[in-house]
Amino acid sequence: MSLHLDLAAAIEEQFGEHLDAPVDVKLDALIARLDNGAVLEARIAAPDAYAIAWAWGEAELRIDTAPLHTDLATFPNHLHAADGKLRADPLTHCGDAPIDNLRRVIHAILQDPLLDNTPGAQP
Repeated sequence: MSLHLDLAAAIEEQFGEHLDAPVDVKLDALIARLDNGAVLEARIAAPDAYAIAWAWGEAELRIDTAPLHTDLATFPNHLHAADGKLRADPLTHCGDAPIDNLRRVIHAILQDPLLDNTPGAQP
């Protein structure tokens, strides 16, 4: 749990002006409510084992490292896009520091929650 506490503190420090409330730390996750209406839930066990999901309106997206989609260029990490399709992960890098991956995801969500204009997120 201390990893999630440390990550929550870093998110509050780096993105505080974009948070609707303090980051909520659960037993195995953290939840951040962003000022653009997106809600992010991150479950990070290790730099190479994570799931970062977010909802914006009715849309739900998720990046995770479940080693199932060997055909994607970013295997094992991959994106479950808002349209339900699997795509290569345009934001995180398996093995990077968790805060670096979270920082990239939060920056992207703040600018483009559905990743419609994010290079690599669309076919």
